[in-house]
Amino acid sequence: MSFFNIDNIFFEAWGYKMSHLEFWATVIGAVAVWLSARENVWSWIIGLFNVVLAFVLFYQIQLYPDMFLQVFFFITNLIGWWQWKFPKSDEANLKNELKISKLSMSQWLLLGLGGVVCTLIMGGFAKNLHEWLPQLFSKPTAFPYMDSFTTVMSIIATFMLIRKKIEAWYVWLFVDAIATYMYYLKDVKLYGLLYFIFCFIAAFGAYNWTKEYQGYKKQ
Repeated sequence: MSFFNIDNIFFEAWGYKMSHLEFWATVIGAVAVWLSARENVWSWIIGLFNVVLAFVLFYQIQLYPDMFLQVFFFITNLIGWWQWKFPKSDEANLKNELKISKLSMSQWLLLGLGGVVCTLIMGGFAKNLHEWLPQLFSKPTAFPYMDSFTTVMSIIATFMLIRKKIEAWYVWLFVDAIATYMYYLKDVKLYGLLYFIFCFIAAFGAYNWTKEYQGYKKQ
């Protein structure tokens, strides 16, 4: 049985059958996000392995917007690594890596409005995907608008993270809370637990980055 098949069970605990796919996607994802909260540039490289496994997982549990999101994540992980590792001279910190900054109020409003509009568009698309492309998507999308919201806001948060905006962690906290509930309902409980843990990592990331940002004034 293929490693990438969700029915390939790694172990069973308390009646829950854990696949190799879900287990390793969860572990690698947790490591990548923790390193990101620690402002470690290698979080982007480790994240590449996570998105490949997550792409396959989401396809098999009919979370198609989340599946498409992994393609975006693969590309932005490469961009993020480059942006953090090789910043412009006026954007570099003492380690010669991209320094942390904040969004302006106008940027907040623009991103918020854009997020709502894109969620409605993607949700409508995802809702009808199985009718338009039945050969590829044999089952209806699960939670089309909820999944689309987490997808859109994850894209926004990722761009903010690439530019090291503190507010990225507040967006991630909101997205992770919703994703925890959604994955629990889809019975990928370990992945749901992962996103529950992500909530705490996002809170830590916000604290750690804010502390680093405030430290710039003392340099």
